[in-house]
Amino acid sequence: MIQHVQQWLLPLHADMVAWRRHLHQHPELSFQERATAAFIADRLRAEGIAVRTDVARLTPDAPGTGVIGIVRGERATSDRCFALRADTDALPILEEGKPGYCSTVPGVMHACGHDAHTAMVLGAGIALHRNRALWSGTVMLVFQPGEEKEPGGASLLVNEGALRDPAPSGILGQHVTPELPVGMLGFRSGAFMAAADELYLTVKGRGGHAAQRHKLKMVDPLLIAARLLPELYEEAQRAVPSGEPMVLSFGKLIANGATNIVPDTATIEGTLRTFNEELRAQLHALLPRISAEVARSMGGEVDFRLVKGSPVVKNDPALTARMRAVAVELVGADKVVDMDIRMGAEDFAYYTHVMPGCFFRLGTGNPAKPGTQSGLHRAEFDIDEDALALGAAMMMAGALAELAG
Repeated sequence: MIQHVQQWLLPLHADMVAWRRHLHQHPELSFQERATAAFIADRLRAEGIAVRTDVARLTPDAPGTGVIGIVRGERATSDRCFALRADTDALPILEEGKPGYCSTVPGVMHACGHDAHTAMVLGAGIALHRNRALWSGTVMLVFQPGEEKEPGGASLLVNEGALRDPAPSGILGQHVTPELPVGMLGFRSGAFMAAADELYLTVKGRGGHAAQRHKLKMVDPLLIAARLLPELYEEAQRAVPSGEPMVLSFGKLIANGATNIVPDTATIEGTLRTFNEELRAQLHALLPRISAEVARSMGGEVDFRLVKGSPVVKNDPALTARMRAVAVELVGADKVVDMDIRMGAEDFAYYTHVMPGCFFRLGTGNPAKPGTQSGLHRAEFDIDEDALALGAAMMMAGALAELAG
């Protein structure tokens, strides 16, 4: 069956490019993907695929912007089900011009390849539906909003029970990567991507006229912040066992004073990335305690708010081994590589904590095509669209292998 998937996709190659470019030109931010959801649902319904909309609700009053398609094989009766996932949201980035398909929404851009992910799962789902007489079982197409923003659309879908009827035995997801050339696929078994938490600190002091700082016995929040940050870095590193990956990073410090004004407060924002849940919990307790101690020692206070983000992406070893074998059959062993762990986060993780999951990397880099070797989340980012056919084929072949197994 695997050898047929590329043939089944041939009539859809131009469509996948067109869908990707349409979505690229009309990007929508996390949990605002209303037109994107309508576009997906319309394409699926036009093929006769059963569709569920209004899923992944951010609040009870807000309509959900997720879409689920159900494709049923008709070769024989089977209660097997497998899920394919695509994320659909864009980023708040002003795009640099791409002739023919640049974003038409100022300050919003598909700079992480979610337009491509969506086009590939659309292509895979439609190709499977058109050839449904040749296979058995059910494929659930999961078009998920809000990957780029907490609480993550994946967590909403899981908590809503949207993946229970029918219940998939596993789920497959992919991400474009400029690190690999077109035609390559990358896999990693076990822990693949880090758990990510957001840190928000408000340092409270007592400000005033800068010329009277000693007379007024000011408590300078900037000085507290200057002492606090290296202390947090040092204490966090001490807590980490040798060889255990961890990142603590602060990227924002704001104190709205002036040359002659010491402000009352300073705000700090950062991120914590871990692979070990025990260490993660330890740091969740340690960092607020150290912050309070440092601020108090200098006469100030600190409000420490930690927003717990997505957990570790845990690729199921057995499922990943089977998907790797599918990839080798599809493109050859020389085009399938092992990936290192990544400190980046991905809310696909939520699926991997409730069912077997495999998240792989699709090569989209090509030195001959501008932007395709740019890093993700950059204004010049682009993909080599020749990769769309392989990404869709891998998703199809993976699903069919699981349904037949």
